[in-house]
Amino acid sequence: MILEGKVVSGMGNFSYWIEKLLPYYTQKTGVRLFPGTLNVQLPDAWSLPARVIRLEGHEYDSHVSVNIVPCTINDLPAFILRTDANERERGHHPKTIIEIAASLKLRDHFHLRDGDTVRIEVEPN
Repeated sequence: MILEGKVVSGMGNFSYWIEKLLPYYTQKTGVRLFPGTLNVQLPDAWSLPARVIRLEGHEYDSHVSVNIVPCTINDLPAFILRTDANERERGHHPKTIIEIAASLKLRDHFHLRDGDTVRIEVEPN
């Protein structure tokens, strides 16, 4: 599945949590994620696929669980991160926003600015 959308500024929340929970994210993904995500505004709402990697809140003494979906952006392996609250449309983002994490800072690596179009390929289940 190909998702296409525009780069938008985020709130900076995931950067804090990725850094704080780096060992958990590394264990789940096999990748040391850069502490931050690239936010992408899709034209339509996107729901999680049936199978996702889960970082359960109880694993790190929290009530926030995160869904992790492998993907690629410009052939670079990455992950879509979405909290359960955002998936239920009770969080900080609507389902038209996806947050992408990778081993490096995607904005810098791909020279992206707000408004630039990106394509994300989500691996099939």
